[in-house]
Amino acid sequence: MQLGGLPVEADVSAGAWIAEAVARSHWSTVGSLVPPIFPAYARVLHPAYRYDGDDDAEIHWGDVAHLNGTVHHPRMQWPAITGGWEYLTEDSQPPTWDGVPAEGHLPCTLAARMAAVLGRHTTTPEHCLFGRWAGSGSDAGELRTAPRLSLPRGRDVVLVRGRVTDAVRNLAPEPSEQSANLWWPADRAWCVATDIDLMSTHVAGSAACIAELLATPGLEVVPASPDDRVGHGDDPVNPVPARG
Repeated sequence: MQLGGLPVEADVSAGAWIAEAVARSHWSTVGSLVPPIFPAYARVLHPAYRYDGDDDAEIHWGDVAHLNGTVHHPRMQWPAITGGWEYLTEDSQPPTWDGVPAEGHLPCTLAARMAAVLGRHTTTPEHCLFGRWAGSGSDAGELRTAPRLSLPRGRDVVLVRGRVTDAVRNLAPEPSEQSANLWWPADRAWCVATDIDLMSTHVAGSAACIAELLATPGLEVVPASPDDRVGHGDDPVNPVPARG
């Protein structure tokens, strides 16, 4: 069996260190997604999109917060900066944005920009592991028989091995799109997690690695901490709207 053209790993023990580390953290915190054992952390915000002819323009959360008169800050959440839970799905706020940020999926444009940075902060850029959540997709039935890395709260992943540049691969059968939900290099220099329920991706690594990510053009990145809560209703600054 393959995911994104890469063979599924039969031995998932290479990810045991992640499973053990995140299991010790309180659920729905950064530390429950990436191991709370690194010097620094960052949150990469998935962009919204404005439809512009044949092209989709990436719209940063800062622009959306400005539109709504809300505060752009590291722990902001989409319902709070937009003012409504309906904006998690289909609604839009023209002319600023038309399409919501991807939930549970790291867009390949962002994955490519991140991989370019992360590849400079590992001694093993040619040897990385990528995990896709095993709980959904047209191939979910087939995945039930594949070896999987057990993670808390049903976040089990099936693993494939590749280069850091393979972070851009689609690990779901066409026409679906699904990025890796978890990836890291063999030397464990950093770890990346895109939780299935979130509109952002979390990265743990060295101080130098996170500093470069924070300064990377084309990425909207904010600093994070292992204790930060990550749920859609966990904005500590902006009022969280009532659910309809």
